[in-house]
Amino acid sequence: MKVMIVEDENIIALELERIVQEAGHQTIGPVSTVEQALAYAPKSDVALVDLNLSDGLSGAQLARRLIDRFGVDVIFVTGSPESVGNGIAGALDVISKPFSDERIVSALSRAEAARRKDFDSSKAAI
Repeated sequence: MKVMIVEDENIIALELERIVQEAGHQTIGPVSTVEQALAYAPKSDVALVDLNLSDGLSGAQLARRLIDRFGVDVIFVTGSPESVGNGIAGALDVISKPFSDERIVSALSRAEAARRKDFDSSKAAI
């Protein structure tokens, strides 16, 4: 799976990149702004998105656009999970910082299973 990392804190972005790659996925980014994320969205299957990016508290709005326009599955990785409230329709998960490798890998596995299920369903409809 192609996983875009949307995170403005470099050390966290590098840690996410390591976890994603060790789990056998390809990374896109890291990117730290909405504009950068939208540029790479067509190449992404899943995005790990922080709420607070270089261009402000823009992660939630970005997530909505990634889900609606590009069909990218969104997993929030944030130090402010309460800011997501009851979630954003279409987002797969909200992971609190600090996070564990296992928590990220588990969310990615669920995203991969959901994508596989959607793909199998679309094949059956043909």
